[in-house]
Order: sequence, then structure tokens, then C-alpha cells
Amino acid sequence: MSINQTNSFKPSLGLLDATMIVAGSMIGSGIFIVTAEIARSVGGAGWVTVMWVLAGLITMIAAMSYGELSGMFPKAGGQYVYLREAYNPFIAFLFGWTQFGIIQTGTIAAVAVAFAKFTAYLIPAFSEKNILWDAGIVQISAAQIVAIVSIILLTFINTRGVKHGKIIQTVFTLAKLLSLFGLIIFGFGLGAKQEIWQANWQDPWNHFSMEAVNGATVTKVLSGLAFFGAIAVSMKGSLFSSDAWNNVTFIAAEIKHPAKNIGRALFLGTLIVTIIYVSCNLMYLAVLPLHDIAFAANDRVGVAAAEQIFGSTGSLIIAVMIMVSTFGCNNGLILSGARIYYTMAEDKLFFKKAGVLNKNSVPGYGLWIQCVWASLLCLTGRYNDLLALVIFGVLIFYVLTILGIFILRRKRPDLERPYKAFGYPILPMVYIIVALSLAALLLVFETNYTLPGLGIILLGIPLYFIAMSRKEKV
Repeated sequence: MSINQTNSFKPSLGLLDATMIVAGSMIGSGIFIVTAEIARSVGGAGWVTVMWVLAGLITMIAAMSYGELSGMFPKAGGQYVYLREAYNPFIAFLFGWTQFGIIQTGTIAAVAVAFAKFTAYLIPAFSEKNILWDAGIVQISAAQIVAIVSIILLTFINTRGVKHGKIIQTVFTLAKLLSLFGLIIFGFGLGAKQEIWQANWQDPWNHFSMEAVNGATVTKVLSGLAFFGAIAVSMKGSLFSSDAWNNVTFIAAEIKHPAKNIGRALFLGTLIVTIIYVSCNLMYLAVLPLHDIAFAANDRVGVAAAEQIFGSTGSLIIAVMIMVSTFGCNNGLILSGARIYYTMAEDKLFFKKAGVLNKNSVPGYGLWIQCVWASLLCLTGRYNDLLALVIFGVLIFYVLTILGIFILRRKRPDLERPYKAFGYPILPMVYIIVALSLAALLLVFETNYTLPGLGIILLGIPLYFIAMSRKEKV
């Protein structure tokens, strides 16, 4: 690979491209799956809908708050830069370490395997049940190989320049947006049944959990702290189906007029996805009885709904939709993730070569380092567990970043702010309170995930001081 250290990022992404990165990075496979767990957790159709509406509103508040930070620091690295400027390099490093260790690479791995699983609907030989190599402790399936090949392919394309990645992102995101709108329209037009809709909304605010025990459905009325715990578990799914919207901030240096366009893209992208998610869930409630949503096979609510709408071909239609959705989603994640490592390397807190741009003005080495680690996570077979471990930490970093708006307004009041956080200080503070409350509830009700997740973040502390000691020797 040809290296030219004098290269610089080229601003070649317009508002449409940036919006497609926001929306495309958010929409993966969650919208087709997560509603099952939400229905089991909170019961009533009203509460199921509220979980998605609330997740959308919270995400939009956070995204519009980030608009102020992106206008102040339109640089590669995005959230890493915001944390560094508001706090110090140590907090920024903890974020960057967690992104590389699990959040970004783990999400890439999980999305890639989702792509491979649904590819197996069309090509059964690619199934995860097709074990190609069994070493006892580690099994490698055809699905894992397909997942890794997809990561390598997208990484290679993105090393060829941001314009190639942008074409894939825009085409695939527009395709999945249109297909989701189509699914919603056909769902209401062909699959909706008045009796199902009325039955689901007969008692929409009754809050109960559902559980399958020996083939029977057991319901349990929720009250007090148990109800708030059920909300936390539900919000975990809906919020993280809406996550990765912040990826567009990582590529700020490659966006035209970033001070204005990033804020606009964050708002438009999160608004579009929120409308689609809420509409899609209302469609589910018009097509499927609540029990069938809660206990859809393998939580695949999208497949169950599509089969009601399109008959036996429904599962194939959803399989193609998820293939398009996950491929486009991973392109956005891969394209943007390496920009964090680039900025960390510039601060001498990551591999040196990750801070060098190749002849195509992209961080080629950073992309390939990310590719290798994400591919290894595919082989662990525990990528979903890895994602669950960092849920608590992701919320904490979002809170710290939005709190940074308050800090920077006092710390650097004279800095130019082309765009100011909408509803400041009330809406950013609402987000902080809601996110901290959710994190606290998860700490109580999802201890098996939150404590190890916190441990992974804290592992960055010794790594930071090792990096600093090496930095001093240079």
C-alpha cells in the first residue's frame, strides 16, 4: 500500500451522503427482531409503541445536542475529540479503547454474522450449522466465513477512497429505506386485520411480562421497581437498534461544510429512522397478535409479519431486506470507525500507522487493523454477548459527551458555535437524566452484563498509562 503522510482528508461527502451514513449506520437487523423481547417485557401494545417512540425522542435529543459539538470541532474522530476537548486525553482514550475493543468492532462482527445468517436463507450452504472446521473449543462455520469475507470486502472498498464507500452507503441505505417503507405500506394494505388490531389495543396500557413455560404462556403483572426494570430491559433493545447515529461525527473532516451539515444530517437521519421504526412496529401490531410478536420464532418478528403479508415468500423477502440492511449498515460502521483510531494515533495513543493516510486519503492501516479485530470477534461466536457487555458503558459515554456541552460553554465560551444544541439546557439535561436513570436500572436488573462491561472500560486505565509511558520515551 502506497503511503503519503502529506495527504489530508478530502471533504467529498454532501448532506445526502452524511444523512445516509446516519440512517444507514442505525438500521441493521434490530427492527426485525427486538420487538419480541420488548413485548415479552412490558406486555401492552401501548407500552411496546412507547418504548420505540421514547427511544426515538431520546436519540434525536442526543443527536441534536451533538450538532453543537460537531460545529465546534469539525475534525476526524468526532466523539473522541469532543471528550478530549471537554475533559482530557484520558477520558477520550477510554472511549476510543472501548470503541476499538468492543463497541465498533463488536457491532461490525454482529452485523456481519446477521448478514451471513440471512444469506443462508438464499444459499443454505452458508448456514451457521455448516461447520467447516471443528477444533473442539473453536468451531468455524460457513456463516462465520461469509461474515469475515463481507468485512474484508467492505474494508477493501473503503481503502480505495471515501467516494467508493459513499456510493455503497447511499445506494444501500436508500434501498433499505424504500424496502422498509414498502414493507410498512404492504403490511397495512395487505396484511392488517381489524380484529387483530382491536385485540392488541383492547388494553394497551396493561403492563405485564410474558414467559413461555412448558409450552404455556405465563403472564406476570408488573408494578413498582419491577415495571421500571422491564422498561430498562425494553429500552436497551430499542435504544441500541437506534444506535451508531454518532458515527457520522467520526468522519467530520470528509464532510463538506461540516459545521452545518453534520448537525443537519444527525437531525434528518435520526428523524427518518424514528418514523420508520415507530411505523414498522404499528404495522406489526396490525398484522400479528401480541402473543405472536412476543414469541416469534427466534424473535424474528419481521419474518413472522412478512409471512402473514406475502405468504411463504415472506421469509425470503425479509432475508433479502436484512442482507441489504446489514451490508449497508456495516459499510457505514467500517468507513467511520477507522477515523477514531486515526485521531488516537495522532495523539500517540494508538498504533502509529493508524494515523497515516494512504494514497486515497483514507486511513488504510486503521481500516485493516479494525478489519482484523472485527474478524476475530466473528470467530469467537460470542459477539452478541460482547455487545451486551458494553451497553452500560455506551450510555455513560453519551452522558459524558452531552455533559461536555455544559462544560465547554463555561470553559470555552468564545469558541464559534455555528449550531447550538436544540432546547439547551433543558433537553440535553433531560437526556442526561433519562440515560443515567436507564444506566442505573440496567446496573440493578442486568448486573451480569453491566459489571463486566464496566470492567472492560476500566481495563483501558492501565493501557492508557502504558501508552503514555511509551509516548514520553519517544
